[in-house]
Amino acid sequence: MTTITFTKGHGTGNDFVLITDPDGALDLTPDIVRFLCDRRFGVGADGVIRAVRSNAIGEGAAILAEEPEAEWFMDYRNADGSTAEMCGNGIRVYAHYLISEGLVSPERNDTLPIGTRAGVRDVLVGAAGYTVDLGRWRLGKERLVAATGLEVARPGLGIEVGNPHVVTVLADETELDGLQLESTPTFEPVPEDGANAEFVVPADPFLKNGVAHIRMRVFERGVGETQSCGTGAAASALAFRHWGGEQMPNSWSVTVPGGRLGVRMFATEEGEHVSLSGPAELVYRGEIELP
Repeated sequence: MTTITFTKGHGTGNDFVLITDPDGALDLTPDIVRFLCDRRFGVGADGVIRAVRSNAIGEGAAILAEEPEAEWFMDYRNADGSTAEMCGNGIRVYAHYLISEGLVSPERNDTLPIGTRAGVRDVLVGAAGYTVDLGRWRLGKERLVAATGLEVARPGLGIEVGNPHVVTVLADETELDGLQLESTPTFEPVPEDGANAEFVVPADPFLKNGVAHIRMRVFERGVGETQSCGTGAAASALAFRHWGGEQMPNSWSVTVPGGRLGVRMFATEEGEHVSLSGPAELVYRGEIELP
């Protein structure tokens, strides 16, 4: 039996098992991931994040070519054992974990480059949390979205933020609360690689001090309904702004079941980027025997 040390962490209730494997020695199989994420027989989490050096994982070569200072790679796995490109809440928790474990030592207001399967993402270390530049986003296809609790399928807008999302606006909070996300929402046409499904409504008031406020629930691909999805919050704000037109602001507050996240769109030389800000917490540390 192999015994590993782990840390449990979360970002607005989106929870993760974090393990340090700098040289990539652990064979992190889908079965092991499913075991660790099992809420009855394992630790329990929405996903597993392995801290591995970029030069010790196959995807790391492209990362180091893009940014030689991106020493650490976020090897993220969904609860069902599948790999994922990126996780907006996860990368903030991962940055906090690297600092807490003494693997990196940035000063406050320093930017920490982290490798992911979606490329390098820069995380700003702040006094009240972490902000990650999710990079350029891309408008995807429109799809019909069906979910238990909705009488008819609704139009959804595809948004790519390093990983795929389909965002659907509902009529009101009653409809949002009535969703039964124990069942997997379906898309028509079906996305080739699947997608996270976000359901969103405007808050009341919608605009306050130049910031738009929305409320969101999410069904994450490979996980199920979660308390929060960082990239989903960004995708929801981007979709809402797209529908609203030029009068929409670039600063957004997104309320999720596990708390609140900040989203901001800003111009860069290579095109518009979107950032995500919010808290990151480490809950406890332990040891577990792998099957």
